[in-house]
Amino acid sequence: MKEFTDIEIIECLRNRESYVVQYLSDRYFPLIRMMVQNGGGSNEDAHDVFQDGLIILLEKIDENKLELQCKFKTYLYSVCEHVWKGLIDKRTAASNYLNKRYEEEVEDDISEFMDNDVYHSIFRKVFDTMDDGSKEILNLYWQEVSNQEIADRLGFTYGYVRKKKCEAQNELIRKVKEHPEYKKLMIRESPVKKVLS
Repeated sequence: MKEFTDIEIIECLRNRESYVVQYLSDRYFPLIRMMVQNGGGSNEDAHDVFQDGLIILLEKIDENKLELQCKFKTYLYSVCEHVWKGLIDKRTAASNYLNKRYEEEVEDDISEFMDNDVYHSIFRKVFDTMDDGSKEILNLYWQEVSNQEIADRLGFTYGYVRKKKCEAQNELIRKVKEHPEYKKLMIRESPVKKVLS
């Protein structure tokens, strides 16, 4: 395997030379995978972290903001480590939120059950307005099917599935927040929240 200097790697990335991405993957991905798996992540998490790390590097290179004061390998590792820690923080926050929601839901409060029905109804109405591809990807994702398996099943690339899933989730959240029934609920709940806080 041809060895590249740090300067050659950066120039190849700037020029979008695909062979250097393969080189980086062969040389440095195992290190990133070990870091992620030691932190409780999966092989798929490691692929996501590595890809996101490369995207961050490409953006810095494109904006002429990449200033190496260490080896490229060390820099890539630190970027990926930062991405992984961010992902762990998001998962922890999501887990805490879900636990809190569960604790609130087990309280025997009829208005809470009514609101849950309303939220479900709004969600269903909004979800039904989305394009079939987005709905299919989100349904599989909610069934905990991996991005790679979704790509294989639907005949898409892994990168397309990741991008489309994020876009679909953002669209769903935006449409729910813009839904007239959701806005009414927020207006009705806001005085209660002020009293409780």
